[in-house]
Amino acid sequence: MNWKEFIENRNRFFWLLHIGGWIGFALVHFLGSLLHDLRDLFIWVIFLGAYAGAIISIPLRYIYQKAWNLTPIKIALVVFVSSFVTGLIWQVVKNITYWEIYKHGWKPDSIWYYSQNSLWSFYIILSWSGLYFGIKYYQMLQQEKEKVLTANNIANQAQLKMLRYQLNPHFLFNTLNAISTLILIDENKNANGMVTKLSDFLRYSLDMDPMKKVSLSDEVKALNLYLDIEKVRFEERLQLRFEVQNNCQNALVPSMIFQPLVENAIKYAIAVKETGGTIFIKVSRFANDLQLEIADDGPGAEIINGNLARENGVGLVNTKERLIALYENNYSLVVSDNIPTGVKINIRIPFQLEQ
Repeated sequence: MNWKEFIENRNRFFWLLHIGGWIGFALVHFLGSLLHDLRDLFIWVIFLGAYAGAIISIPLRYIYQKAWNLTPIKIALVVFVSSFVTGLIWQVVKNITYWEIYKHGWKPDSIWYYSQNSLWSFYIILSWSGLYFGIKYYQMLQQEKEKVLTANNIANQAQLKMLRYQLNPHFLFNTLNAISTLILIDENKNANGMVTKLSDFLRYSLDMDPMKKVSLSDEVKALNLYLDIEKVRFEERLQLRFEVQNNCQNALVPSMIFQPLVENAIKYAIAVKETGGTIFIKVSRFANDLQLEIADDGPGAEIINGNLARENGVGLVNTKERLIALYENNYSLVVSDNIPTGVKINIRIPFQLEQ
């Protein structure tokens, strides 16, 4: 059992603090007695006094548990009264112990002497009560924080799943539309090949856990599956150039991070040109960051405040939202003009290796 699990076990944690606290009280009391010329017998008075305090204060725990759901004023009243009564009983026991052991059985003339110095004992017990409530409120606060973190994590996972699964219907619509077009122009062989490739890609996509990051090599394989589908339609009009540093092959990236951006490049750069075009993908490491670059040599597009001026776009918006969900503020996505023509998208994410 590690320390965190030990603390989370409230019963064990209480006894650790309770016993440790009273041992500490006895030690401090003993060190204080060294300043005075007291006989060695006084050590027993200190030990028995701390032992009595540890035993007498135990019922307070169960009293406070019963009073926990009361109003603050009632809780304060219970704490004050309980601490006073406990402190008074403890002081009577300490006085009797002191008289019997250190004063050789001396008896006071008045019963009021039994409660002598009870104000100091009341203060000690009140401090014990304050620590009890303070630690209990702290534990409750930590539990609430864990609940909030768990709730945020669940919401974050739900958002990631929603964003990730949003890609499939969008891509599927475009692909089925292309297959329909091939059938209409009597290119049944190409249409059949596209259906086969689509089946392979969807199987891979559904098997991939949308909550996990994947290695760059696996992401490239997924991208090649997608491009195999598009090559059925575009044939030699679609060209792809990869430039990946060797030390980046095992770097972790969000699954399906390239596909929607490449799909956009095909739709707005390759498909609109009679001669087709080329999509450039470059991956490199810079310090503790992984740099992803997707560019095309198409006609370009209007860029306003770092965003493409296109209506009803899903790919780029979806990618940004997934990056926010995965990396919060520790990422960047920049859209710019490619030189000499086309659009370029640069993504920076933390460099993380597959474990």
